Amino acid sequence: MKPGIPKGTRDFTSKELQKRRYIISRLQSIFEKFCFQPLETPSFENLETLSGKYGEEGDRLIFKILNSGDFLSEVKKKNPNPEQWESKNITGSLSEKALRYDLTVPFARYIAMNYGQLTLPFKRYQIQPVWRADRPQKGRYREFYQCDADVVGSESLWHEVNFTLLYDQAFTELKIPVEIHLNNRKLLAAISEYAGIEDQLIDFTIALDKLDKIGLDKVLEEMSGKGISQNSLQKLIPIIKLSGSFPEKITQLKEILADIQIGQEGIKEMEFIYNSIQQTGLQSAEPVFNLTLARGLDYYTGTIYEVKAKNVSLGSIGGGGRYDNLTEIFGVKNISGVGISFGLDRICLVMEELNLFPESTRQNKQILFFNFGEKESLEALKLIQKLRINGIACDLYPDKAKLQKQFTYAEKNEIPFVAFYGETEIESQTLTVKNIQTGEQQIVPVNKVDEFFG
Repeated sequence: MKPGIPKGTRDFTSKELQKRRYIISRLQSIFEKFCFQPLETPSFENLETLSGKYGEEGDRLIFKILNSGDFLSEVKKKNPNPEQWESKNITGSLSEKALRYDLTVPFARYIAMNYGQLTLPFKRYQIQPVWRADRPQKGRYREFYQCDADVVGSESLWHEVNFTLLYDQAFTELKIPVEIHLNNRKLLAAISEYAGIEDQLIDFTIALDKLDKIGLDKVLEEMSGKGISQNSLQKLIPIIKLSGSFPEKITQLKEILADIQIGQEGIKEMEFIYNSIQQTGLQSAEPVFNLTLARGLDYYTGTIYEVKAKNVSLGSIGGGGRYDNLTEIFGVKNISGVGISFGLDRICLVMEELNLFPESTRQNKQILFFNFGEKESLEALKLIQKLRINGIACDLYPDKAKLQKQFTYAEKNEIPFVAFYGETEIESQTLTVKNIQTGEQQIVPVNKVDEFFG
């Protein structure tokens, strides 16, 4: 059988992992500067924990785990008539667990389970893989990492301001030019009320969220197909096409949604966030008021974010928002939360495309000691171990092979230095070091080697 891996998954080489770790280390540092605590949750959850939290489309993308044992017998027992063997009827018999779809719902479950022991507001960051049965394409995988930061137990809009500042600092440090797109689900609810489609809010937001991918005509076609009338569409089109600066859009919306209370609430929130970040000052990110941003997840209730890299055609590289009732489904009411996520895989693609990774991400071995035989290798290994203790990465070629073969190994593995520690060097307590790239060769006293490579 020819070996292979499932679609939408990848193997990572050493170079790729070094790049990913570079991004993760920067994000971890920034999360902790903003006083978030690390947290990890299991790779899989009870299916009932995840189901119904992501909307109809999201639920279809949940990877379900088959129960162990003879699950077919359970299906027959609970549904004796084969005509009842539709997926919706037998899913509970086949699967009780599922791979996590994101990190937010498991976090909400954690909050509900540990509510009495937590000091609120509780801030956590989490960097772990998630799984979605999506159609694989560039920048979209079935297994991928999310890097999340959330805070629960506070309704303060200062959290939204801080998350905007966090995004700005992160992408400034990674040197990625970005736009931070902002919107508010209260505004989307108000717009649906303005268009007379309050009962079709979900259909409206799901279609609207696809605007960047399929264009306005297709979005309107999808809305029409969901039963949204032409009269409502005519009211929606001018709002979808609304142009101008951030403050100009706020001014226009104040007039359009003047008689809709929830719309005025959303406008006040957007105004507060924008004015605060303007006075605090962003380093490099550009804030954009994007009224078509919907974030197709049902649990968002207030501010929503989406981060897009400039000069790259790759969709969003981050997103999130306010969720005021997610823990309620787990029996804990009145816990407001807000959080953001970084798309590690897409960030990596952007940095590769823009050539933003520093050379320092190549954490290769610094020195390869050549093998001159058993006696010399033992002496070399004694020296190697001292260097390792002093924080210098080095290795011994395992076999007494021709020098050319050992040179080739060093070159192919991009090891910058090779070291000769043969009989002559051992006797004189020196080390002959050669720079592979320049060809320069130096003799270094053994007691000075750690200084030479330090």
